[in-house]
Amino acid sequence: MPGVIIFAFIAAAFCPGTDGQVYQWRGPNRNGIIPETGLLKTWPENGPELIWSFGDLGDGHTSIGPGNGRFFTTGLNGSTGYLFSFDYNGKLLWKKPYGPEWNENYIGPRSTPVVIDDLVYFQSGHGVVYCFRSSSGELVWSADLQKRFGGKQITWGMVENMLVEGDRIFCTPGGEINNVVCLNRFTGAAIWTSPGNKKPSAYCSSIYVRHKNAELIVTMTDGSIIGVDAKTGQFYWDVPQNQTYKIHANAPVYSDGVIYCASENETSNNGLVALKLSDDGRKVTQLWRNREFKNLMEGFIVKDGLIFGAVYNANRWLCVDINTGMTLHSFNKLADGSILWADGLFYCYSKKGEVALMSADRNSFKIVSRFRISLGDGPHFSHPVIYNGRLYIRHGNALMVYNIKG
Repeated sequence: MPGVIIFAFIAAAFCPGTDGQVYQWRGPNRNGIIPETGLLKTWPENGPELIWSFGDLGDGHTSIGPGNGRFFTTGLNGSTGYLFSFDYNGKLLWKKPYGPEWNENYIGPRSTPVVIDDLVYFQSGHGVVYCFRSSSGELVWSADLQKRFGGKQITWGMVENMLVEGDRIFCTPGGEINNVVCLNRFTGAAIWTSPGNKKPSAYCSSIYVRHKNAELIVTMTDGSIIGVDAKTGQFYWDVPQNQTYKIHANAPVYSDGVIYCASENETSNNGLVALKLSDDGRKVTQLWRNREFKNLMEGFIVKDGLIFGAVYNANRWLCVDINTGMTLHSFNKLADGSILWADGLFYCYSKKGEVALMSADRNSFKIVSRFRISLGDGPHFSHPVIYNGRLYIRHGNALMVYNIKG
């Protein structure tokens, strides 16, 4: 059971725009909301048109990172990880080995590439951050978080979807001295390191929060939600958030001065918590906690005063009131899985291999269309990507690209 968890964080959802824009994990604000319009409002019975597919990625759970007129993903062959570059018509432009990759349990890479201009960034399961030239596949720099910063290997491999802001890239080695670090994204040189709360990393992808005059890095480490000054690395606050297997695979979500974090727990039932930031960002106050919302790695959507997401391994989807934290209603007609929002509808990819187009509000969930993934193998852990009218689904060694443009 615990192994199922490790990959919620891996596949990414990116928003459309011009090359040069940063296509971050789960969209431009890393919150699962994709600002793309003109998409289909229903799908044919067998799903949207499959434009093309590729079935030789090797083992892995990452999704795609677009940029510089192409997109990137990773895969495992033997014990070596490979970075793939494709054009949008499905042509493989190049495939480059980058080094040892995770092959101990639920094998394969976990960190989805993020692209800025001619540079692409990702992290291996062994905690090595790589920067490659996106046009040629040339290695620009790499940083071993264990050797350089005392990072600690964790049960299912070190996982983090790289957070990039301006000329900086942020990582969570989880070391006792260098708990959170900020690197120059062009050279890999350290700008600052923070002792944070000295706890190991926990599969979480951090977020960059701009709140009034404060700028923070917010992430979850082993047993805690933490806030660190993004400019200096000064450690500000720590909120307990336990999980039986020390897994916090969901990225936090920031909205209107409040940080939302969701975890699953078999014992303490931490669930979903809302934390209000002080004006200077140096303190937080708990507003409420919903112990029913046990979301381990699927992600969740905060929109229009509501929170939507799945309950891990429970075949339930919940709608929660953002002000009170109370569950308004639930839905059990789709297995739990990852979730995105685009053009007025939800895109849900269940761990049983179904993709559903759903509508939801404070009163109900409704499945508009659904289809089953037919290619690939292994667990359905990768999050989908919506980019320029196409839906990208990774399942094991297979990548499928569907036309969802209206």
